[in-house]
Amino acid sequence: MSITNIKGNVRAFAPATVANVGCAFDILGFALEQPRDEVVARFTTEAGLSISAVHGDNGRLPHDPQKNTASVAAQAFLTHIGERRGIALEVFKGLPLGSGLGSSAASAVAGVLAVNALFGSPLAKEDLLPFALAGEKVACGSAHADNAAPALFGGFVLIRSAQPLDLIKIAAPEELRCVVVHPHIEVKTEDARRLLQRQITLADAVKQWGNIGGLIAGLYRADYELIGRSLEDGIIEPQRKLLVPGFDAVKRAALDAGALGCSLSGSGPAIFALFAGDQQVQDAAAAMRAAFKSVAIESSSIISRIACDGGGVLA
Repeated sequence: MSITNIKGNVRAFAPATVANVGCAFDILGFALEQPRDEVVARFTTEAGLSISAVHGDNGRLPHDPQKNTASVAAQAFLTHIGERRGIALEVFKGLPLGSGLGSSAASAVAGVLAVNALFGSPLAKEDLLPFALAGEKVACGSAHADNAAPALFGGFVLIRSAQPLDLIKIAAPEELRCVVVHPHIEVKTEDARRLLQRQITLADAVKQWGNIGGLIAGLYRADYELIGRSLEDGIIEPQRKLLVPGFDAVKRAALDAGALGCSLSGSGPAIFALFAGDQQVQDAAAAMRAAFKSVAIESSSIISRIACDGGGVLA
């Protein structure tokens, strides 16, 4: 592969994401404008890929390039293009760990965007997702695209098929807003997956399929009422909410404050709520934090538009 326009160093970013979006377990996610992870890639005189530093993780993330999602994704890309020159990655974590906001996916996406740009972008953005998924797999044990795809491409992304990958990007309605409240507890994705039942009833499945179809139709039509009544998850949420003390109170606070719908972000513990416009979001965020505080859990909140473009290169 011909490599041109090699740069001295590159800084790339990837945003937080909300996966599952209520009823669409493992097949839908969307990107937030904030917070985000950043990765700087630069050439070094030592052969191979290394991690020079990780910031914002309180010393919790591995510096071993075979275990960090940013470096695993970057190495998959480098192997693909046949590059062996020495490269160091510096990771800046803006996302909280174990939050349900796609922290591992954001690092993986930022990592592969950075090394691709370092070599003059030999691959198009559309071709980078498999490398980001390699990073996700080392963190979560499986390569689910519902965080990585929206982190890379922005907007809402429907994963119609995982094998082979078949993605459909869906533009967000202009007035759609998201409030995410992150309780200061941690839920590991692998723990949340172990909770899940392996069988569901046909009636539950049919209801869930109807909600997924309604949600997608509501997004395309900018029908906020349809979006709201489709954001119902009768299968995954009842199982996973047990890991989040105060979940029911927080959800009720969001709905009482005017949310279209509310559910877990990914595997939790973060809880997201969608709104039509800006009028109610500040009060809703405060009410949701207060509901967590009523069960002695501190939390922080994010208010964001839907990010249209996903990750990118800063310099």
